Amino acid sequence: MLAVPLAPAPAQVTRTAYWARLLPALAALACVTRIPSFVRPLWNPDEGYLAVQARLLAQGGHLYETVVDRKPPLVPWLYEAVFALCGSGSLAPVRVLAVLAQALTAVLLASLARRRWGDTAGRTAGVLYLLVSVGLNPEDAQAATFEVFILPCTAAALWCADRGRWAAAGAAVACAFLAKQTGGAVLLPVAWLLHRAGTPRAGAVRLAAGFALPVGCAALATDPAGFLFWTVTGSAAYASFTGSELLVLGRCLGNTAILAVACAGLLPPVLRTLRTGRAAAADLWVWLAASAVAVAAGFHFFGHYYLQLTPPAALLATAALRLLPRERLTAAVLTSAGCCALFLTWGLFAPRPELAHAQRLATALAQRTAPTDRVLVWGMHPETYWLAGRTPATRYLTAGLLTNYSGGRDGPQVGEAYAVRGAWPVFRAEMAAHAPALVVDDSRGRPYAPARVPSLRRLLDTRYEEVGRVDGAILYARTPHG
Repeated sequence: MLAVPLAPAPAQVTRTAYWARLLPALAALACVTRIPSFVRPLWNPDEGYLAVQARLLAQGGHLYETVVDRKPPLVPWLYEAVFALCGSGSLAPVRVLAVLAQALTAVLLASLARRRWGDTAGRTAGVLYLLVSVGLNPEDAQAATFEVFILPCTAAALWCADRGRWAAAGAAVACAFLAKQTGGAVLLPVAWLLHRAGTPRAGAVRLAAGFALPVGCAALATDPAGFLFWTVTGSAAYASFTGSELLVLGRCLGNTAILAVACAGLLPPVLRTLRTGRAAAADLWVWLAASAVAVAAGFHFFGHYYLQLTPPAALLATAALRLLPRERLTAAVLTSAGCCALFLTWGLFAPRPELAHAQRLATALAQRTAPTDRVLVWGMHPETYWLAGRTPATRYLTAGLLTNYSGGRDGPQVGEAYAVRGAWPVFRAEMAAHAPALVVDDSRGRPYAPARVPSLRRLLDTRYEEVGRVDGAILYARTPHG
């Protein structure tokens, strides 16, 4: 007798139909919100730093040894893999991955909201997240840098924890940490959910194991001592803002205001539910608070740091809107869409003078050197190496690691004495081993100018001579006896 196939359960049909409609819509919206990212070759120096790192790794460099940064290895490895597949001449393939990362984050948030509050809440969370995800200066929101790749990991951590999958939640927290240290802040809401689950001991063991395994493997795959130094213990001076208080405060207030504009549709329902005492689940507030601490960590307050606030903000707004009349939901979505259009217009048409400067400088550098020459760009724009197609003469790709100017500090704690521990002996050895054919002083009057850095000043005075200028940057070529 022939077996009759069983019909799918109604719940399964409903779930399949739901996602069959929602996934294409979220994918399309993710693509639309990321259109500006493809109109420029590069958005900010972090992209340039990652691009140069990836090239050096592809040429046989070793992370935390001959290729260094204060970041964990996941995103440099991601760039390296993309360059291996698609070539290193364009960041467009990495930008495609950024679109996928944003779409995945939206899907995970939609799934989390649907599980808690129903179908409408799922759609609302995914759409609101994508609309506010570009609500910053485009150089922060559209760049394919660390925070963009943190976001799906943090959303996955909450998604797993919400289902009691503690080992997977730990692994997701580890991936967030390995994308950038502040991604580890998502451990707080995960731990809160573990506490609420009622089985803390067994769950904590699985959570810890899930976290430790990926982090341990990453440390072993690089250099354990170097991994610990560059990601944890070697950044004490970087976190200090002594002498730069007004600069830091201004940046904090400015970027907070920009994100508040993007969240104009989300803030009213959240505040309304707070006033009426019907606030959302506590874990979402813990997530938002932990993300705020991550934004403040290091006292730099760059715009892209604020991206970590957008997933919990979208979920909090979704939770609030389900308690309000439906017209409030429509108003929130329309307001968010209008703000999103404003930020997309900004991204498409705003001038980027620093990119134009780096391109002109790279052209001059390429004209004055051979492809095999090593060069030194003394500044904060490592993209010049990538744009020019030249190899850095040192593992320190910006002056920041050698002067503590990283983060735009303008106070007294800038100079050789505030460099990363042990950096200057290594730098001097590299200059002696393979002296750059060309040195570009791109400080343009900033506190890390060679006049305030004796070791570099001596190098330029004894072995180099000025041969040109580009937009205020000074080019030095090696003298015959240099």
